[in-house]
Amino acid sequence: MTEKPLRIGNFSGFYGDRSDALREMLTGGDLDVLTGDYLAELTMLILARDRLKDPSAGYARTFLRQLEDTLGLAHEKGVRIVTNAGGLNPAGLAQAVRELAGRLGIPLRVAHVEGDDLTARHPGSLAAHAYLGGFGIAECLRAGADVVVTGRVTDAALVTGPAAAHFGWKPTDHDRLAGAVVAGHVLECGAQATGGNYAFFAEHDPRELRHPGFPLAEIHPDGSSVVTKHPGTGGFVDVGTVTAQLLYETGGARYAGPDVTARLDTVTLTQDGPDRVRIDGVRGEAPPPTLKVGRNRLGGFRNEVVFVLTGLDIEAKAALVREQMGDALAVSPPADVRWDLARTDKPDAHTEETASALLRLVVRDPDQQKVGRVLSGAAIELALASYPGFHVVAPPGKGSPYGVFEDVYVPHGDVDHVAVLHDGRRITVDPPQDTAALDDVPDPQLPEPLPPGPTARAPLGRVAGARSGDKGGNANVGVWARTDDAWRWLAHELTVERFRELIPEARDLPVTRHPLPNLRALNFVVEGILGEGVAAQARFDPQAKALGEWLRSRHADIPEVLL
Repeated sequence: MTEKPLRIGNFSGFYGDRSDALREMLTGGDLDVLTGDYLAELTMLILARDRLKDPSAGYARTFLRQLEDTLGLAHEKGVRIVTNAGGLNPAGLAQAVRELAGRLGIPLRVAHVEGDDLTARHPGSLAAHAYLGGFGIAECLRAGADVVVTGRVTDAALVTGPAAAHFGWKPTDHDRLAGAVVAGHVLECGAQATGGNYAFFAEHDPRELRHPGFPLAEIHPDGSSVVTKHPGTGGFVDVGTVTAQLLYETGGARYAGPDVTARLDTVTLTQDGPDRVRIDGVRGEAPPPTLKVGRNRLGGFRNEVVFVLTGLDIEAKAALVREQMGDALAVSPPADVRWDLARTDKPDAHTEETASALLRLVVRDPDQQKVGRVLSGAAIELALASYPGFHVVAPPGKGSPYGVFEDVYVPHGDVDHVAVLHDGRRITVDPPQDTAALDDVPDPQLPEPLPPGPTARAPLGRVAGARSGDKGGNANVGVWARTDDAWRWLAHELTVERFRELIPEARDLPVTRHPLPNLRALNFVVEGILGEGVAAQARFDPQAKALGEWLRSRHADIPEVLL
């Protein structure tokens, strides 16, 4: 008799996701486990600042509000909940969940995972947390926990932990764990797997995407899975949506984690019916010998002012105000000054807004005074003495603190990974016995290029999808083709040199291309394009969320047979 798959759903992809998703997932169909992902690099900084104001804070309070009217339903259905909403204070959130269950009269076993907090070892950091794996979660579930709260674990650990507990996987079951990592990576961002933020959304009925459902995965004992969603919910699940999410915020063929390194170049995706995509063939390798530690620190203070330039002589207006502001700031110059002119204006425009361009000035400095009154005073004093039509989007303030994200690496043995069970017992999770360095994977065999033929100038997005995101100061852009012929063209056309031509911001930056033929995809990592990370807001799109869409909008000479 074939063992039933473990059905794991997701109800949160970030801190601020749809509050009704937990109830929607509990009422929409059968589930064994529900996972909620709340943590991102920026979230850890936000929670750290919360904890500075209140030492009892540091966790995602919205999770408690979601539980308020769903905890009884989860208990009645026997659905276990695993979440990293504990953030910087998993013990505090676990206790708050116990208190909530007590008020509601629900007998609930709550456990938590700790040991990720290394802030005390990193002076000057607001928060420094190791990315733990899933075996602490597994220990909590094996001991009977109904709710497991963690701090900083990898996003995929919310799936690998329950799967390891359910199927009895060991740390050496690399292929099975890798399969669960891939499934977890697809689930972790919620509706991005069910049509949200999808490159080819315009091909679908808008009503289908107004309220996309949340995804779930049917995990099998061998680590293979089927990604799907509850019947009747919005959105859709197909090979394209799963491919897009697989490429999101990853690097090369080796996707390293604390439990296992998953080989993304072995993933096979197959449409398994309506709204069902099978994931199999995933191979795993021993994890690297070190754990990633995300470190957030205060970088200084920043301020900005956006000047509106309307009508004629846009470049001359920009030059004048830059000279004037430069003179004013020269008395006490900030450490970093950046100007960006966005030519959003159109000639002979029918509205004032579309006749206007935006000139953004951003300043940064360790001294708040240098980015506060100095900037605001200089900008405001120009109101009657600068270019015609002078005005700003909003007056600059006093300057606000910004954070910097850095990742460092420590040996597994430097971290005390502990499962704190519902009865108070503490179980130490041993580090992996076998590890392997992350060697580069040789570039795979690419398909034969398309034969020469007529081409037409068209946007790259006519034949390729993309999804992009951030990893610290780097951005990744995953690009995939939907047909074999399109892949034959894309694999040879979109070289690193061509990528730099299409994305001029990357021309002077290190760019690495990683082909993934099984997915008909290329993954580009652009180092340093985001400066010191999202919290530093060094770029118009600080998380590179739309970098892929910019790439798709760029024109290329595309074979007519593909159009």
